[in-house]
Amino acid sequence: MSVIVAQALHIFGLQSRVANNICFFDEQIIVYPAGNNCVKYHIEQKWQKFIPGSEKNQRMLALAISPNRRYLAISEILQERPTITVYELSAVPCKKRKILNTFDFAVQEFISLAFSPDSKYLVAQTGPPESNLAFWMWEKQRTMAIIKVDTQNNPLYQVSFNPQDNTQVCVTGNTIFKLFKYTEGTLKQTNFLRGELQNYMSHAWLSEEKVIVGTDAGKLYLFDSGDLRWETSIERKEPVSELPKEVPQHESESLIEFPVVTSPVYSKEEICETVTQQQVSLPRVSAIAAYSKGFACSAGPGLVLLFEKTDEKEGYQESREIRIPQDQCSSDPSQSDKQEVVCIAFSPAEETLLISTNKNQLYFLSMSSAEITKGETAHFEYLNHPIHSSSITGLDTCIRKPLVATCSLDKSVRIWNYETNTLDLYKEYQEEAYALALHPGGLYVLVGFADKLRLMNLLIDDIRTFKDFTVRGCRECAFSTGGHLFAAVNGNVIHIYSFTTFENIVNLKGHNGKILREVPTFDVAYTSIVVSQSGRMVFAGTSSGTIRSMKYPLPVHKEFNEYQAHAGPVTKMSLTADDQFLLTSAEDGCIIIWKVYDKEGRGLKRERDVPYSDEVLITRTDMEEKTQIMLELKTRVEELKMENEYQLRLKDMNYNEKIKELTEKFVQEMESLKTKNQVLKTEKEKQEVQHQEHVADLLEKQSREVQDLESGNNQKLLLEYEKYQELEMKSQRMQEEYEKQIHEMEESKSQALEELTEYYEAKLLEKTSMLEKAQDDSRTQLREFEETKKQIEEDEDREIQDIKIKYERRLREEREANLKLKGDTGIMRKKFNSLQKEIEERCSDIESMKAEQQKLQAIIKALEKDIQGLKREIQERDETIQDKEKRIYDLKKKNQELEKFKFVLDYKIKELKKQIEPRENDIKAMKEQIQEMEGELERFHKQNTQLELNLGELRLKLRATDREMHKEMQKERDMEALVKRFKTDLHNCVGLIQEPKKLKESIRDIYGKYVQKADMVEIVGVDTDLHQEYTRQREHLERNLATLKKKVIKESEIHRADYVRIMQENVSLIKEINELRRELKVTRTQVHDLQSTLGLIRRQKKQMPQSTETSPERPQSPGVLRLNLEEETQRIIEMQRQEINYLRDKIQGQEKVLALRPSSGSKLPMLETGRSSAAPSQ
Repeated sequence: MSVIVAQALHIFGLQSRVANNICFFDEQIIVYPAGNNCVKYHIEQKWQKFIPGSEKNQRMLALAISPNRRYLAISEILQERPTITVYELSAVPCKKRKILNTFDFAVQEFISLAFSPDSKYLVAQTGPPESNLAFWMWEKQRTMAIIKVDTQNNPLYQVSFNPQDNTQVCVTGNTIFKLFKYTEGTLKQTNFLRGELQNYMSHAWLSEEKVIVGTDAGKLYLFDSGDLRWETSIERKEPVSELPKEVPQHESESLIEFPVVTSPVYSKEEICETVTQQQVSLPRVSAIAAYSKGFACSAGPGLVLLFEKTDEKEGYQESREIRIPQDQCSSDPSQSDKQEVVCIAFSPAEETLLISTNKNQLYFLSMSSAEITKGETAHFEYLNHPIHSSSITGLDTCIRKPLVATCSLDKSVRIWNYETNTLDLYKEYQEEAYALALHPGGLYVLVGFADKLRLMNLLIDDIRTFKDFTVRGCRECAFSTGGHLFAAVNGNVIHIYSFTTFENIVNLKGHNGKILREVPTFDVAYTSIVVSQSGRMVFAGTSSGTIRSMKYPLPVHKEFNEYQAHAGPVTKMSLTADDQFLLTSAEDGCIIIWKVYDKEGRGLKRERDVPYSDEVLITRTDMEEKTQIMLELKTRVEELKMENEYQLRLKDMNYNEKIKELTEKFVQEMESLKTKNQVLKTEKEKQEVQHQEHVADLLEKQSREVQDLESGNNQKLLLEYEKYQELEMKSQRMQEEYEKQIHEMEESKSQALEELTEYYEAKLLEKTSMLEKAQDDSRTQLREFEETKKQIEEDEDREIQDIKIKYERRLREEREANLKLKGDTGIMRKKFNSLQKEIEERCSDIESMKAEQQKLQAIIKALEKDIQGLKREIQERDETIQDKEKRIYDLKKKNQELEKFKFVLDYKIKELKKQIEPRENDIKAMKEQIQEMEGELERFHKQNTQLELNLGELRLKLRATDREMHKEMQKERDMEALVKRFKTDLHNCVGLIQEPKKLKESIRDIYGKYVQKADMVEIVGVDTDLHQEYTRQREHLERNLATLKKKVIKESEIHRADYVRIMQENVSLIKEINELRRELKVTRTQVHDLQSTLGLIRRQKKQMPQSTETSPERPQSPGVLRLNLEEETQRIIEMQRQEINYLRDKIQGQEKVLALRPSSGSKLPMLETGRSSAAPSQ
């Protein structure tokens, strides 16, 4: 069979701890981290494409996308080394463009990244204690500048470029807000804060000079060119629906409550929650994003505020409030809007707003809908589905449906569809779920909680428990292939139950099978393994989060494919029944769906093509309720139809009457308008005649006036012509005078020009000589520059050659070592072949010897028969003697052994009495605790029995009330039918409204048909009886309720002391953990200082003049060091082995003593038998 290939299809999950974890590639595609990959996700079409993480990647820390949406930078840690990888997003698939992993400055991790506006430069901020800010030209891998931002080890959060300036950078952190400018090869700080310093958690650039900054005390500061211009404080706003009321305490489904098991990561979150509860009025501004109208910022858990620019100078006003909605499927819906917003992002066209929370959830909001409903509180929606927020502990698939069931430490059980990549069902509980199994039919799920094992129905819209099993702390459970049996693990015992009768069929304890074969795991631990249904392929999940696919039987050599999958150890894996899909989950809370192919890229063939079932479960009560609702709605629809028809008829009547009135009005208006039109026509004809007469009069007047004007104008023209001739004579004289003046001016001008030309020609000659000198200087400088350039290039070539020689030497050494190893393997193979030949020869000798042995055995049998006859005679005589001698010998031996045992045991008893005394005191204390716990258990059992009796009584009452309810419902249906008939008869009566006689007769008929005196009397009597019965039952139920409340109050008072004690222990443990962490930090800093001093000493040794003499011998030193290290490790291992053997001997001795001791009392027999059985086995 060819090697199996797995390709990731879909990921459910998000890594919220990665800084800047949402990036928009375009208006519809986003990039976010999930598992050990980055995902390109289309918001509308719902498809995913993957950017796989680098090999041996331990974790991702930060993302950054370039402003041109072409490059993506990822901060990672590869093999304990910080690395920045730049991917080209426009390529299909995405390719690695550059890897930055060699740094000439101290760095442990890069916590934040940012691209410049032209995408040529990259800035990265390291975390404390280094706190260096690095400025790169990333394409050439050239470090432009480095500066230490902080010297007091304060935490840093974010770094960003000015959106319009390649040289300006902003950094924020605890008591840190600094602006840097890149000039002359260095980064220089341009601002200095005044006043009280704050914990600046986030920032965003609003323009070329303005930066908005948010703090953990709920304050916003606007800085312009580094100076504070505007500030405001955000008050915590409770939702309108939340009234001041007591939070109900959710009762657990079990009577015995266990302390919640949580990881150290969640203990941190709980501490943060207590701090935030103390600072309720100070919401943290943990994320800010700018857009064209203003900016959006987080304002505490579950709340985002939009600010827009106001008419005031440099001021912003809150315009919108957006909340995370409450999750109705959660056991505590109010917890969903207590998530802290980690990142905010706007799409390029500002149509969509996306946020991510610390519970690994993604939410979005359409900005257009937000603009329409302006003034009201808007609510976010899930981007795709609500996903797990903690480590996944259980995963399983079924045969009949394309479903995957998962459970997690976030106290939820979720059902996914791996064909449609959707979430079908989910529900949250009060306890954490540790194991899960899905029935092959896909209609039932088995979940292991801390206190019990629960079998649940997967209904159409709910996951409902219908059977509990007393298996506590179940970490593994599974259904049989046919689904008729299921198994659950409790400690080292496997309980097997029948699915039909729910009986415990058998219990399996321990394993006694032999290990057939060991396979190397190659530097990692396998945390989960799954074998295909065909039995030809195996998939393994590792502690580093990778997935390996290999053949079966398992290969000894490194023959497998490894895929980057998760950001934590893989917890569960499962293959579908047809071996088409692989599903994996891990501690990072992500679920990955893989498509399985063979080596040539073809999908595996399904053995049988059976379609998936579409059936779903629904309870009878739900069905009856829905049918009842449907019937009610149908009757309501019919009634509405009748009412609508009646109203339509009435409206038609009204509209017809109105139409008639309007038509009459319009006819009258038309006639009046016609008469008016005729009158206007006659008036028009009269006015036309008058107008023509008036025009003729005006024409005559105009002709007379024109003649008068012509005669007057002719006289004026003659006078003007005479004046013109006189002026022309004057102009000729003036022209002659001006020509003379111009001639004189031209002569003076020519003389001045000649003088100026001579002056400037002399100056030109001087300047040309100066130019020639400058050109000569520039040529000499160019030559010098070229010479220096050549020298630098030669020096670089020499350095490159030296480096090449060094690495070539290393390569030769490695190749020689490889050749030696190959020679050793050849010798071992020859030895193996020779040993095989010797084994074959020995086998042939053994066969010949067996043949001879058979011949000899035949002779021996004949002789044995003779000997047996003689032996019988001897035996008869010797039996009596031997019996007596044996008795004597045995008695002597027993005497000797008993004396030895007596001496040894006396000595051991004296020593062990000294050791056992403190342990006996502990055992007594433990026994007292056990007795107290047994007393508590008895009390609980009594309470259980009492509650069961109460439940029985209440169930009987419920059945009686159900019967009465059904009777009443039947009566109600009869009444509804009667009302329907009455309505139809009444409707017929309404048709006779214009005929009073017929109407009167029909009303009499209806009265005679529906109204009777006997009915009236019966109705009154029944109503009084019902009322009395209702009041009696109500009083009885109120009394029961009062007694139950008293019992609950007593139980809560009993348990309160235990809760207080547990809380105190938790507080002390948290204090101890914090102290240990502080000590760890101190030791790490000391180790770092020692490493730096060692590095300096080695550099000084290398710079000594003796290094030139011993340069050929230098390659031998690493080998010597390795030998010393190996010797030291062997010594340490031997010492540890000796200690282990000593401790084992000590434990065996103590267990033997405990096994010899008689039982102290009637209680705890299992512990004593377990110890006694464990002692001989060891």
